[in-house]
Amino acid sequence: MTAAGGEPIASITDATLTDIATNGVWDSGLTFTPSVIDLANALVAALQGSPGGALPPELAELANAVRRRASIGFPRIVASDGVRLSAFSIELSDPTPHPVVIVPAGWSPYGWLPFLYAYLTLAHRGYHVLAYTPRGIGDPALPSTSEGTVDVAGPKDWADGSTVIDYAQEHFNPSKIGLLGESYGSGISQLIAAHDPDDRVSVVVALSTWGNLATSLYHHHTRHLAAAQALIDFTGGPMEEKFDEETRQVLTDFLGGHHLDDVVAWGTERSPEAYVRLTNARGIPTFFSNTWHESLFPAGQVIETFTQLTVPKRLNMWIGDHGAPEGPGLAGLLTGLPFPGLRVPMREAYDWLDHYLLDADNDVPTWAEVDNQVMFTYRTIPIPGGTHLITVPAHREQRPVWDDVTTGSEIWYLTATRGNGDGALAEEPTDGWARDFTAGELTSATAMGAILQTGQQEWFGNPKIYDPAKFERPQLLVWATEPLAGQDGAARRIRGTAAVRFTVRSTSDATTLVAYLFDAAPDGTARIITHEPYTVSDLTPNLDRSVSWQLQPAVYDLPDRHRLILVVNSRDKLYSFAGEDGSTTTISSPKGEEASLELPLG
Repeated sequence: MTAAGGEPIASITDATLTDIATNGVWDSGLTFTPSVIDLANALVAALQGSPGGALPPELAELANAVRRRASIGFPRIVASDGVRLSAFSIELSDPTPHPVVIVPAGWSPYGWLPFLYAYLTLAHRGYHVLAYTPRGIGDPALPSTSEGTVDVAGPKDWADGSTVIDYAQEHFNPSKIGLLGESYGSGISQLIAAHDPDDRVSVVVALSTWGNLATSLYHHHTRHLAAAQALIDFTGGPMEEKFDEETRQVLTDFLGGHHLDDVVAWGTERSPEAYVRLTNARGIPTFFSNTWHESLFPAGQVIETFTQLTVPKRLNMWIGDHGAPEGPGLAGLLTGLPFPGLRVPMREAYDWLDHYLLDADNDVPTWAEVDNQVMFTYRTIPIPGGTHLITVPAHREQRPVWDDVTTGSEIWYLTATRGNGDGALAEEPTDGWARDFTAGELTSATAMGAILQTGQQEWFGNPKIYDPAKFERPQLLVWATEPLAGQDGAARRIRGTAAVRFTVRSTSDATTLVAYLFDAAPDGTARIITHEPYTVSDLTPNLDRSVSWQLQPAVYDLPDRHRLILVVNSRDKLYSFAGEDGSTTTISSPKGEEASLELPLG
């Protein structure tokens, strides 16, 4: 027996699953680890009764249990325009009516393949399962790839979803229909539910999702270039083969910074937020999961969409980056876990489905709408290799609604340079000062080391450590509080969306500002709390412009005797840069418009 790519099926050991459970699902370059793909291929082989690819007893029994009560299929579902969508199905055999969970795959060369474990888990819980790869996604050499070109969650994808529902109704005769998606599949799930002409979707689970694709890619006049390029590179083929001419033009314009109004309109059409009224009118219970340091679909736009929903809803916010909390639970976990709490992100997603599809009498009706994991409040122990293992998960806080997360705020005012060359964050406004830096160069003050990788390490107990003393002062500005005292071990309980206000001028006609908020420990090391860029265009060189913007939401306990540090530079590898390399950016604080940081508290 060979895997989808022609390689022999690998035997799966406890070490394979431990790798997934302790290191996550993401490899470098925005792709799945070999452990994830090896396990998925071995599960496919087991379901087909093929030799090779031995499984640990727990997984072997799961696969055998599903084989005993279901039939497995690999259909090709034909869309209305003739495009054939690769799919994987589990049809329960007993005559009792069962709901079906439809799973549009994520944006991956492997299509529906990586999350075989999740499909088996769903079948074991009593669901028919129909997973499929959205059009155009996947490596053409793999059978899990669908035909056509990528529609990027556009109207063709919505129509394909309804065609998949038609197929499910014809072949399974389900009692109800639910949609579950991770990443790309999560946005498509929301859009299908809102647009299905026969209103057949009973519930949606959207993991590592987006609410507004336009603002995910372009916000505060700044393009999120690294995220867009990573997605383009991860389709399973070259851009000219994977996208039609119109989409290629949109993506080319975005990367080049041209016709951005058209790009925004294109992204808005693909945004669940644009169709909230349809979701609300249909009353579709909706479950969101996202991360504080999300690099592809930043937390703010998800929360904005969530607050507009009036249906039964749930928002789970986690430490880490895209897919890190849910990934191991989707790809494969042993019962013996490396740290407690690893199963929780998927367990709660399944509970949501169970309540609305199986009529399970569980705790879902009593859940608060919002459950926030407080960043880096976990306990860890050192393990070989220089990393840490979580022994006690970070604690979580429930709130009835998002507006209850923030209960107050305080203003910190930026000052002129002090004795150490940096400015201070002070309690009283100061004016009449100006500080400048050279724009255009990357610095060590950065949002993350690598998309997905840095946040995945956060989720597993290893947040990136910064050294503010080494931040390159000619290319950035720093302001810091004195060590802060508080109660119950927390100097400040940061809850919600921070905001900054400056007066800026440049020797160029445009400039980009990236604001970062750090937690600095007494030993001089720091961890990032939040950040956000802002681009100022149409400047008159050397004339002042007042600017203000919000950073990404955060829930963070600043420990006792730690300092807050605000850093502003001009360039981060995640984002576009406006202006001229070597130009001078000046931040000032005129009277009546004093430069400030507003810190949300709760």
